[in-house]
Amino acid sequence: MSNPRINLIIGIISISIFPVLVKWAPVSGVTSAFYRMFLGLLLLLPYVLFRGKFTLPSAALWFPIVLCGIIFASDIAVWNLSIHYSNATQATLLTNLSPVWVGVGTFLFLPDKPAPRFWLGTLIALIGMVILIGVETFMTMKFDLGFALAMLSGVLYASYMLISKTVLNKIDIVSFMTVSMAVSSIYLFIICLIFDQPIWHFEPLIWGVFVVQGLVCQLIGWLTINAAMKQMDAKSVSLSLLSQAIVTGIFAWVFIGEKITPQMIGGGVIILIGIAITYTGRKKPAQGQAPTGK
Repeated sequence: MSNPRINLIIGIISISIFPVLVKWAPVSGVTSAFYRMFLGLLLLLPYVLFRGKFTLPSAALWFPIVLCGIIFASDIAVWNLSIHYSNATQATLLTNLSPVWVGVGTFLFLPDKPAPRFWLGTLIALIGMVILIGVETFMTMKFDLGFALAMLSGVLYASYMLISKTVLNKIDIVSFMTVSMAVSSIYLFIICLIFDQPIWHFEPLIWGVFVVQGLVCQLIGWLTINAAMKQMDAKSVSLSLLSQAIVTGIFAWVFIGEKITPQMIGGGVIILIGIAITYTGRKKPAQGQAPTGK
């Protein structure tokens, strides 16, 4: 069985380049999200069809899988709308409250209750996120429509993590992703039509960016993250995804020349400390047993 933490690292690196690619492709964020899903699905289908890797979900699983596809696509659409009504910094900070909502959802609905170490690690990681983005930005946030949409995005992301975790315990990753990505693609295509977003007549460079998004950010990224989540718990995975901010900052520095300040470095270190706390002091699982996230 593959190492879940290595899968998680690969997944985080893969999805962290998405904001940089969006900046490279001067098109609507919803359009980028649609092609990320649609091209990822097209790249997955040959493997599914010719290798016979698709397992038809049972009747009981169709609803939660379709719901995952709608929630994931809604999260992307709502996050982009929140940027439109506020700014990317505020939207990113509020969306990254998702580990808190995952912890609350786990406490209320799942038997694997969060340990005190999880809440401590989450608090420290969120403090690091505030420092990375800027304390002044945090203190001047406006409680407006953009704020509400960004909060909703975090709740949607957390809901996806919790529901997909329960589904992945009952079906293989490839079959789950095939159905959920198909649902997301259809849903985002409809969103593009409703909001009159461009879906055609792009330059070759932009099409190339779309392909990279579909292959790297969606297919490789979420195949590995889902593989990690199949063996780990949703709480630890969601908290680990906060490190996206660090990796995205490095990609932005390397590829588009954005500056990395001492404040960003300090915030990034604190985020990593918070994440590390949730992985310390755990008992090793019995042989053949998947590691738990307590």
